[in-house]
Amino acid sequence: MIPFTIFLALIVIVCFLLILVIMVQNPKSGGLSSAFGGGGQMGGVQKTTDFLEKSTWYLGGALILLILLSTLSTSNGNGGSKIVDDAVSKPAPVPTTSAPASPTAKPAADSAK
Repeated sequence: MIPFTIFLALIVIVCFLLILVIMVQNPKSGGLSSAFGGGGQMGGVQKTTDFLEKSTWYLGGALILLILLSTLSTSNGNGGSKIVDDAVSKPAPVPTTSAPASPTAKPAADSAK
């Protein structure tokens, strides 16, 4: 359970960073990088678009890798999920009802008529 929590925290951090990097990129209409940074230079980086594009690919790859690793950390050896394993290991209770009395013998008074 603890490794899944660690993977979940890392996935949230990578998603947040990926959102920031995508929002800063310069689309055809200008984007946030033109609103805040202006020209082609941001923080002393000569080629901002190359840096942002590479960081987008790396963060996207890291996100996919973290998701796969979190899935592998939660599954057990047979590949089933926890919900299915719990449902299979606990059989459903069988309801116990009393059967109604069957009318096999007729009363003696009715058979004399």
